[in-house]
This record gives sequence, structure tokens and C-alpha cells, in this order.
Amino acid sequence: MRKTNYITFRNLFHQPSFKPSTKPRPFNAYSFVPFSPIAMLDPTILTIGGIVLGIAFIEQILNRWGVMDLADQFEKVMRFILPVTFYGALVYFFATFIF
Repeated sequence: MRKTNYITFRNLFHQPSFKPSTKPRPFNAYSFVPFSPIAMLDPTILTIGGIVLGIAFIEQILNRWGVMDLADQFEKVMRFILPVTFYGALVYFFATFIF
């Protein structure tokens, strides 16, 4: 059985500390963000991204050297490869990531 504490109105504001009669209960906290940005450092995604960046870098070098025909061919290929690679890597990331 709990002991009941009676406090007068005058002592209510002059009492230095009042201990609650119940102890706080621990609770589990869950994150609303199910993944970490570090998970993007997957070797497969980094390899695909490196290949795409390498092809774009080669295209820029060909433009500076003046080989416009070959650079134009790279541009036509990259116009198709970039979106396919992006969406493929996105699907791969969510398919292999464990929630």
C-alpha cells in the first residue's frame, strides 16, 4: 500500500524537491530512417558508378582532343546508359538491403 503525502498550499512552493511516487519506465525508441548513408558504399554500386564516370571522363577528353565523331558516339551511348545504370543501381540497392 502506498503512503499518501499531503502538501499544503504554502508548502507547495517552498518545498525544494518533490520525488515522484512512480519510477519512469524505460521504452524502446525506433528510428524512422531504416538505412544509413554508409550503406551506399556497396562495392557493386561503387564499381558501376566508377565505370560510368570513367566513360564520361573519356568523352570529355575526346572533346578536348578534337575527336568529335567518337565523342558524339560516346554521348549517344551515355544518353541510354546513364538512366538505365541509375535505376538499375537503385533497384539493386533496395533489393539487397535488409530492412
